Amino acid sequence: MNNIEQTPLIEVKNLKKYFTKKGSTLHAVDDINLTIAKGTTLGVVGESGCGKSTLGRTILRLLKPTDGQVLFEGQDITKVSESQMRKYRQSMQIIFQDPYSSLNPRKSVADIIATPLIVNHMCKGKVEVQKRVKELMDTVGLASRLYNAYPHELDGGRRQRICIARALAINPKFIVCDEPVSALDVSIQAQILNLLMDLQEEMGLTYMFITHDLSVVKHISTEIMVMYMGHCVEKAPAKELFENPQHPYTKALLSSIPIPDISMRNKKIQAIRGEVTSPINPVPGCRFAPRCDFCREDCVGSTIPLTEVSENHFVSCRMMEK
Repeated sequence: MNNIEQTPLIEVKNLKKYFTKKGSTLHAVDDINLTIAKGTTLGVVGESGCGKSTLGRTILRLLKPTDGQVLFEGQDITKVSESQMRKYRQSMQIIFQDPYSSLNPRKSVADIIATPLIVNHMCKGKVEVQKRVKELMDTVGLASRLYNAYPHELDGGRRQRICIARALAINPKFIVCDEPVSALDVSIQAQILNLLMDLQEEMGLTYMFITHDLSVVKHISTEIMVMYMGHCVEKAPAKELFENPQHPYTKALLSSIPIPDISMRNKKIQAIRGEVTSPINPVPGCRFAPRCDFCREDCVGSTIPLTEVSENHFVSCRMMEK
């Protein structure tokens, strides 16, 4: 990506999202700090249940944060009213994981893409709406013959293209991509990824790209954040993270990536022992400690801050502290 503006579009400060039930508190997102520059992509990785999707939805204020700030172009959107938030929602969109369940089966392709245009009064009349819908379909690679088709008539790749067109309809600046290719075949995944990257280049879009697939996140991301049980354990530029991982959890994740090379068949995989501990009322300290081979006594009991080990490379681990 060339000519990237290093002006922050999204700033997240000490963001927390807790869910409380029957006296217990689940720490889904716990004290997250991040910045996403205009025109860049922040990849967010981690195993299921680590809080990736909750983080994305809380940033968009689809979920109300428990504490912390989300700044969009310098404005704290956690403090604005619902009516004021409507203005920001035009600049912030989401592409969901499952393209079928996120589309209304009773609406045609044209109706689905037209809905945000009509709701936000983006077009003056029916003819202008139809013209804009056809432009969006062409932009995402949907044939014009599918204008009156329904989601159940299409494959997963085309459904996801509808979701992308719908997200682009109101000219957003920031899009949360919540595992947008995980439900698709591998060949279709590549098409959708290339489409997202082309759109970013053409429109100057900013992405938060949430995924399990480490090879995917390397391909599309400018910077990568690794999450574990609601915490950020490591954050670095994409190339730096893959070449020089520091946190034991990150190293284990990268070790698990299959390498299509017969000479690497004896490669030792760094397995993670034990089970994920409960995120309900967690004790202070490193949440990876019960599964870490390098755990020390001071890993539990007090908060471990993110330490900058090299330029823009941050790690939350006692081994990094001087």
